[in-house]
Amino acid sequence: MRATRLSARRSAVHLAPGTTVTNPARTQSWWWGFAAYAVIALAHVAFLAVDSPLTYPSKLALMPVLALAAMWALRGTGWGAVATLLIAALAFSWLGDGAAAFFPFFEDELPMMLLCFGLAHACYVWLFWRYVGERRLPWWSAVYAVWWVVLVVVLWPLLGGLAIAVAIYGLLLGATAVAATRCNPAVLVGAVFFLASDTMLAFDRFTPNPPDWLGVAVMVTYTIGQGLIALGVVRYLRAKAGR
Repeated sequence: MRATRLSARRSAVHLAPGTTVTNPARTQSWWWGFAAYAVIALAHVAFLAVDSPLTYPSKLALMPVLALAAMWALRGTGWGAVATLLIAALAFSWLGDGAAAFFPFFEDELPMMLLCFGLAHACYVWLFWRYVGERRLPWWSAVYAVWWVVLVVVLWPLLGGLAIAVAIYGLLLGATAVAATRCNPAVLVGAVFFLASDTMLAFDRFTPNPPDWLGVAVMVTYTIGQGLIALGVVRYLRAKAGR
């Protein structure tokens, strides 16, 4: 009898066409992956600040944890080009983070790091411009062209044989920031942090006697930037899927 009444109550509920019923527990659970990434990022920055032996292993854990967080959050939303490009960008970033370990046959890790992160930025540009952009390109995005010119002029005498590679990488980095201006606030701000991170990294690598705190600042801005980009893309896809 009780089961009959419950069935009657359920059948009496009428939903408007197109209405999506979302499980509240499932809606809340997708954040946990990003919380885990935040913990790993904080731990890595702390290890870096005290020069711990765990610095490099924790660095190599960053992008896999963020990729798993994105995949967990996107479960049930369908797997398309947007998610594929996001995971590809994180995978190339991971290879860039671990260039010294993944490409030990090169005397200098920097060329392979530039190549891997260049491919990551190419994925981001394609993702932001083709799939995730929600508005027209704002006029103020031209500031990134000024940033690139200033960066190249200031660093060119210090770059040596890597001058052309760094200039091309800077174009890809700037293009990521430009394309992100068409996206939601999380992606836009994440791209700004990523650009700030690589700008500081360039000065840390190529200028004489950089300050000790610069390496920590590079990783703080990098982890925030990558996390916000992934979060923004995930929120975009979940909104499209009605989650």
